[in-house]
Amino acid sequence: MRLKSLQIKGFKSFANDTVMHFNDNVIGIVGPNGSGKSNIVDAIRWVLGEQKSKELRLESMGDVIFNGTKTKKEAASATVALTFENNKNILPSEYQYVTISRTLYRSGESEYRLNNVVCRLKDITSLFLDTGIGSNSYAIIALGMVDDILENKENARRRMFEQAAGVSKYKMRKRETMLKLKSTDEDLNRIEDLLFEIDGNVKVLEKQARRTQRFNEIKEKYKDLSVRFAVYSIQAFKERYKAVAENLRVFQDTYRENDIQDVKLQALLEKEKKTSLDKEMALSERQKSMNEVVSKIRAEENEKVLLNQKAGFKTQAKETLQKNIEDATSEMETLKEELGKLVRRIEEEMSMDTHLKDVLENSKMAHHSLKEKFVLVKSGFDEKQKALNLLEKEQYEFEKEIAVLKNKVDNTEIEIRRTQEELGSREKNNEEIKLTYDELVGKVNKHTHELRKLETDEDERLRQLEQGEKNIEKVKESLSQTNRNLDSKQNEYDLLKSMIDSYEGYPESIRFLSESWQKNPVILGDILEVEEEYKAVIEAYLEPFLNYFVVENIEEAYRGIQLLNKAQRGKAYFFVNNLCGKVSQNTRYPKNLISAETFVKIDNKYNDLLTHLLKDCFIFDGDTQDLAMVSGVEAQWTILSKYGHYIKSGFAISGGSVGLFEGKKIGRKKNLENISKTILNFQKQKSVFESELNLLLASVEELKQKHNKTWVNTLKEELNQLNQQFVKAQVQLDSFHKFQVESQNKIKELKTAITSSKDLISIKEGHLKKIAESRESLMMSDGLDNVEVTGLQDELTMASEKYNQDIILLIRHQNLVENLKKELDYKKTRLEELSQKLENNKFRLMAEEKEAIDIQDNFRLIEENLVRLYEEKKRYNETLNVFEQNYFQAKNAITELEENIRKIHREQQQLQNQIQNLKDEFTELKFKINGVGERLKIEFNIPVNDIINQEVDKEFDNQSLQEELEKLKIKISQYGDVNPLALEAYNEMSERFQKIQIQKQDIVSAKESLMETIAEIETTATRQFHEAFNQVRENFILVFRELFTEDDTCDLILENPSSPLESEIEIIAKPKGKKPKSISQLSGGEKTLTATALLFALYLLKPAPFCIFDEVDAPLDDANIQKFNKIIQKFSRQSQFIIVTHNKSTMVEVDTLYGVYMQAQGISEVSAVDFKKLKHESSEAIQ
Repeated sequence: MRLKSLQIKGFKSFANDTVMHFNDNVIGIVGPNGSGKSNIVDAIRWVLGEQKSKELRLESMGDVIFNGTKTKKEAASATVALTFENNKNILPSEYQYVTISRTLYRSGESEYRLNNVVCRLKDITSLFLDTGIGSNSYAIIALGMVDDILENKENARRRMFEQAAGVSKYKMRKRETMLKLKSTDEDLNRIEDLLFEIDGNVKVLEKQARRTQRFNEIKEKYKDLSVRFAVYSIQAFKERYKAVAENLRVFQDTYRENDIQDVKLQALLEKEKKTSLDKEMALSERQKSMNEVVSKIRAEENEKVLLNQKAGFKTQAKETLQKNIEDATSEMETLKEELGKLVRRIEEEMSMDTHLKDVLENSKMAHHSLKEKFVLVKSGFDEKQKALNLLEKEQYEFEKEIAVLKNKVDNTEIEIRRTQEELGSREKNNEEIKLTYDELVGKVNKHTHELRKLETDEDERLRQLEQGEKNIEKVKESLSQTNRNLDSKQNEYDLLKSMIDSYEGYPESIRFLSESWQKNPVILGDILEVEEEYKAVIEAYLEPFLNYFVVENIEEAYRGIQLLNKAQRGKAYFFVNNLCGKVSQNTRYPKNLISAETFVKIDNKYNDLLTHLLKDCFIFDGDTQDLAMVSGVEAQWTILSKYGHYIKSGFAISGGSVGLFEGKKIGRKKNLENISKTILNFQKQKSVFESELNLLLASVEELKQKHNKTWVNTLKEELNQLNQQFVKAQVQLDSFHKFQVESQNKIKELKTAITSSKDLISIKEGHLKKIAESRESLMMSDGLDNVEVTGLQDELTMASEKYNQDIILLIRHQNLVENLKKELDYKKTRLEELSQKLENNKFRLMAEEKEAIDIQDNFRLIEENLVRLYEEKKRYNETLNVFEQNYFQAKNAITELEENIRKIHREQQQLQNQIQNLKDEFTELKFKINGVGERLKIEFNIPVNDIINQEVDKEFDNQSLQEELEKLKIKISQYGDVNPLALEAYNEMSERFQKIQIQKQDIVSAKESLMETIAEIETTATRQFHEAFNQVRENFILVFRELFTEDDTCDLILENPSSPLESEIEIIAKPKGKKPKSISQLSGGEKTLTATALLFALYLLKPAPFCIFDEVDAPLDDANIQKFNKIIQKFSRQSQFIIVTHNKSTMVEVDTLYGVYMQAQGISEVSAVDFKKLKHESSEAIQ
């Protein structure tokens, strides 16, 4: 197993996402002080689960998150991910690559992940247990930890030995087992305390149980006699009870029959409602279909408008393409003519080129012949002739360079002309693109405006739809509430009217006179109208008079009395209105009191009667205690509580709670009128709400069908196409602008080059002139006056000049041919471009024409669809009225059924009243039976139903049975206190005592098992630690002598061999020639090598997959550095090494070097160098 990669983001100084790959055996990390090298080691330690901020050089764990700089804000979290290659299956995982990560947020929340799955820290710790990997393992060593190991700070040596020996898991198991053992001891102590307590309670309960048993025997005898007496008492009521029950059964059967009829009508009503709902749905579907047709018509008309616009766009595009085709065709014809001319001229120039080459060859041969002849003649000449040859040669070179420069000027001017021509051609094409671009801008803006308007309309439609649905819910809720109120008031009206019509609650005499005496007799309770707040108190006061008839004269009263007497229908009472004299109202009373007459209204002709009844009656808003504080109250006055709690009259007072139905008897006819008005108002509200609901439903349905989604999607698609064309045109314009700038810069550069070349030609021609003068001067000097030599010299000069001229002519002609060929290639390329453009435009023109034809076809299709849809709309309009008629017929049938149901409900109400009267009589008998039954239930918990059907004993003696019961009752009362639960408690406590005894045995067995487990762990761990210690000791001696010399002395000693798991481990290290008393007396380098020897001794026993050294080599000199590097290279075959160092010798030995630096202040970055690759490349370079 080995490290594969490390990913850091937001951790300490690593603000940016940083990834380090560990592909080699030895990796070095270098960088200046403060650059963040050690933060990499801290990151590895942190992701492995380090919990101590001190170990990470921090004050608190939250400081690991990047805190920000002047130029970069702080990070929200710190994340480190470490990936391992599990190629040796050291980790108990089936994955080849295992990645652990840890994230800390500024909120304090922390998260661990294992292969990107959220896990606990415990899961990561368990995964790496006894693998040599951990935040505090010997795999991660910093410079300061060398002293910790040698000084055994915080048992550092023991921890490393335990990790290497693999006893950590045993110590963890032992610690867990010890905690379980401690918990078991605590449980055992609690069990023993509980047993001691229960044992005492059992003895006490045993005594109480015996006393309770004797008491229960006496009570059982008393119970038996009491039940026999109750059976005798109950049988006395049974005969009377059966007769009432039979009458009640008959009325209830009648009520059930009506109830069945009601159920049938309700079922029929539900059926009619379903039929109505079906018809309503059919009507709704028809309206929906109608709306769909209207929506389709609107969509088709919108599509028609859109097609008209598209047809206009296509016409414009066709005209533009046609013009482009004509321009390209014209330009191609011109180019073809120019190409023909160029080809012919090139052929002519090629023939001239052959001629010039022949002329040059002749000139060369003549020159060579003269030169040979001249050499023979001038062999006697001196050094001046050499100088002349040099001048001649120099002259030739200058003439050649001038010819080349002039040719370069010509070529440059041709290049300028060609560039200007190409720029002009592109400018012409750009004007067309610019026109297209401007046209596209207009189209995009227009489509964008239309799309925004449609989207705004759609948003408004959705808003109105949402508001409409909310309004529908509100209206439905209001309609439902109105229906409930209407039903409630209608039922109240029906019930009250039924009670008034049947005179329910009135004596039989009143019912008789109401039917046989007068058509509409006046009863006092019906003609009074009292404010709602005072109804209860006025009714309570006038209770004795509410059933009085009010008659105009005494004769009417006599007739009523005679009728009652004759029919033997009871008595009735009468107020004679014309006998009521005028009575003055009492106006002098305390301010705290209010005259009761103030709150009562009555017909004017009965005012005197009302004054007689309420003359000295006053209402007081307060309690009885407050009434005592009121002064000026006369003895004959009657004081009523405002809320009906009391009535005080003279020396008498009555009062108490107010019943639920008090105040309902007075003014029933007036109340019936008010309810009738309320019902009428509710019916009006219902009609308004139903109308409003229908309008809202129609409006919402219309809004649902009125959507513009198809039109919006079409516009979006076209806008997308226009945007693509717009972007394409914009790219072409940008490309032309770039080409224009480049061409202008190129022309400037070429003109600058021409100017430079001409200046250079002028300079060289000046030099050439000087050379000619020098040559002429030299030829005129002494030694050159020989006629033959001079003649030959002149001929040679002329031949040379002719030869040079022929060369220049040939070069110029070749350059001309080359330029002509370039121009030919350019025109061919331009011709191909125009040809391609022409083909593209023709193809686009065909496509546009095809699309125009498609648009016309679609236009015709839309026209046909519109005709069909208008016909369909007409048919829907004709059938819609039929559906509406069917719907309203169903609604009328429902109304008729509901009226029949209400009629049955009124009949049921009357039956219910009759049943209630029988139930009251029935209940009276039942109460008497229940009285006996309740006594049995309270005393003996015997339900009355258990004895109600028992027969009475024939030998029953009621007197002797009562005497016996009285004696037993006295005996029970004198028995004293008895714990009735003693027997049950004793049995429960005994059973609990036995169970706890069994639990104690289980805990003792568990404790013994835990002790055996601890002993087994101790044995295994001790044996394994001994074996590991001896092996590490041998390895330590070998590695120590390898790092020092063979003569050096070292050893590892257990200070307490009898207890190796708890013993301190002493390190003895004595380099040759030294006898230190302790390790602390060694030098810094010797300490480092000693600690290194111990570490590698542990690695030989249990190699860690990787090892990290953080500046451990700092105290070592050059010689010891070599030893250190040598042993690392040796061990790197088994383990991977990551070394943080400043030492150059160490840097040389690593395979890959990571440099840590801060390009921006406070932010660490890394850069890698692969030394193996560099060495390989160096070897290849040497070879």
